[in-house]
This record gives sequence, structure tokens and C-alpha cells, in this order.
Amino acid sequence: MDKGLTSADFQSLANLRHQIRRFLHFSEQASRSAGLEPRQHQVILAIKGLPENARPRIGEIAERLQIQHHSAVELVNRLAAGGYVRRRRGGQDRREVLLALTPKGEKVLRELLLHHRAELQSAGPALVRALHDAMRGIQSSRSHKSTLTRNRRTA
Repeated sequence: MDKGLTSADFQSLANLRHQIRRFLHFSEQASRSAGLEPRQHQVILAIKGLPENARPRIGEIAERLQIQHHSAVELVNRLAAGGYVRRRRGGQDRREVLLALTPKGEKVLRELLLHHRAELQSAGPALVRALHDAMRGIQSSRSHKSTLTRNRRTA
């Protein structure tokens, strides 16, 4: 273990995890209030928020959520049954299945985005501060290690 670690390093990481968890708890509660499970909210957000060069396929969504392919399939099945997502065939390759939000999915996602923006406006500064503090610990650790390395080479 690195002897250069201080209690402030542990505190800053613990605070960062606490702030992230607070935001995630808010997000989970907002999702449920909108009639979605948190992972379902993550799926529709991932579909809508994909970069323009990405294709909205199950594999891409599984990667974005860091879940197994079959878990993404089950989530999409439930969203499709609830009227939030629809599947359509790809252009050239008719075997390809692309995902899209329905108007119902668009509406609930828009409402959730507004709630999340408001929460980030109030809780965001503490989250940013916590990230900054944790990063400062990483940067000072790198600086400490490079100083030790230079001192060993000159000794």
C-alpha cells in the first residue's frame, strides 16, 4: 500500500462516492415516480443520448449500461410492452434491430430530464467539489510518486 496516502485521501473518495450515491438515489426515486424502474430509465436515456455515430442496438445499450446482452433484451422487452420503446429493422441488414423511443418514451424521458436538471442545479456543486477534491488527491499522489522516483535516481 502507498505510504503517501492520508486520511484526507480516504475522506475525499468516501465523500465523492457519497455524493454520487445521493444523486443516484434521487435518480432512482424520480424514475420510480415516473412509472419506470431505474434501469428502464437508463435504457431510454441511453437510446436518446447515444452519440450520432452509434447505432441504437441492444448490444450498444448493454455496453452503455455495463450489463449482459440478455439483461438488456429483457429491459427492452418490458419497455416495449409498456409502450416506451419500439423496435424496427435496420436499413441494409434486415436482421439488424434498431431501438427508438415512442412518443410516450420521449415524454417521460423529457420530464425526467427536467427533474434531473433541477437536482443537478442544487446538488451539482457538492458533487463537482467532491470530484475535484478526489482528483486533487490523485494529482498530489502522482506528484509525490514522481518526486520519489527523481530522488531515487539522483541518490
